[in-house]
Amino acid sequence: MQRYYEKGNVQLFCGNNLEILDNLEKESVDMIFADPPYKLSNDGITCHSGKIVSVNKGSWDKSLGIDEDFEFHKKWINACKRVLKPNGTIWISGTYHSIYACGFVLQQSGFKILNDICWFKPNASPNMSCRYFTASHETIIWAKKDNNSKHIFNYEVMKNGSWEEDFLKKPKKQMRSVWAIGTPKTSEKVFGKHPTQKPLELLRRIILSSTNRDDLILDPFTGSSTTGIMALMLGRKFIGIDIEQEYLSLSVKRFEQLLSKKEV
Repeated sequence: MQRYYEKGNVQLFCGNNLEILDNLEKESVDMIFADPPYKLSNDGITCHSGKIVSVNKGSWDKSLGIDEDFEFHKKWINACKRVLKPNGTIWISGTYHSIYACGFVLQQSGFKILNDICWFKPNASPNMSCRYFTASHETIIWAKKDNNSKHIFNYEVMKNGSWEEDFLKKPKKQMRSVWAIGTPKTSEKVFGKHPTQKPLELLRRIILSSTNRDDLILDPFTGSSTTGIMALMLGRKFIGIDIEQEYLSLSVKRFEQLLSKKEV
């Protein structure tokens, strides 16, 4: 299994994530964040920067039908379960097009769902057709490996941490399951962007809530590796997998920039 990139606490792999996951050590990963394809590339339109653009993102995002899409989620989730430590947790992000299938697979596979997070986007793009409510949130499922496992939850960090960007979070109050976090900032896209790129602030909260320093984090759909960038910033280790070399190249540029700053 050849690595696409390896430096310090970061490893990137290019290829089919099922094959790569099968070659990773069993029960070796502390936390998984997965942002699987939403299967939305159906020749429709969407809005980007106030302009009407094609919704198509690539062949990897095309739906093959309900049954085949469900099997896709079933395969990668079970492959992830094999490498997850007994007390590890998984986070899966999605819209209504994919998240319900992922939630059902998690339950089928013996995971225990801990929370569903509503990631509210205050700066979400408008709906161009004016035939639907404006989609301004994504759902993130958080689950532990089974009902008996003892998962990590850094309660005090979530309650008393610094979350100034989130106007919904009240100081010194419990962290609730609705998070107001804007979409990625311009500074996060200096080398280009992934079409479903997540903001660093979202991953900061996820990683701080459910991992400890030096833990190993895996992203099986790493894209531009926002998960890995934040993992490295917070002193964690990271493994990222993606089938698209274009986005792994973008990931490498982001890691090299971050690592060069750390060396100064």
